[in-house]
Amino acid sequence: MEKSWDENYKDKWNIRYKNPEFAYGKIPNLFFKEWLEKLEPGKILMPAEGEGRNAVFAAQLNWDVAAFDISKEGRIKALNLAVENNVSIKYELRSLEMLNFTDESFDAIGLIYAHFAADRRSTFHQKLISYLKPGGTVILEAFSKNQLQINSINTEAAGPKELAMLFSIDELKVDFKDFEILLLEERHIILNEGQYHNGDASVVRFVGKKRSV
Repeated sequence: MEKSWDENYKDKWNIRYKNPEFAYGKIPNLFFKEWLEKLEPGKILMPAEGEGRNAVFAAQLNWDVAAFDISKEGRIKALNLAVENNVSIKYELRSLEMLNFTDESFDAIGLIYAHFAADRRSTFHQKLISYLKPGGTVILEAFSKNQLQINSINTEAAGPKELAMLFSIDELKVDFKDFEILLLEERHIILNEGQYHNGDASVVRFVGKKRSV
């Protein structure tokens, strides 16, 4: 029987994360680090957290961290990384469809290269937003649609190969329309995050606060 898109996607990440080396390194994403250090620690949700580098960093800043991903291999490495750094994180093995967090229970959400299937992205963003408290902050960095035009040092560093899975400023304005925008930009940067984020990159960055209804 042919595997579904979800099963193939899960297999991809389990294969990548099964390697003893950390695919994206152990240090946090620099943009995430810069903005998280400006916030008062509280509860943070880390979707598609992979091997845990950003969740562990948040825990080191005394955040109460809840993370999730579809990859069991990623979860194993994330929990080991937490032990290595003498912190604790909650890490669930599940997809976005399976989430059941309490509404308005998080002070921040970190979306770092969390690329979802194009036909699900906006729906997933709205679900995640429902878990964020009014006044809570979203920190997002992801590959922009212009990434497809860039020749990276390592072709695997280029992110999804499907245009619809990449981000644009206009799409983020729609998905986070009820947010006060603190930063929204597209930039060319040089990534140096392990084996798979290593080279030229076109990224979209967003930081926003959820407005009270």
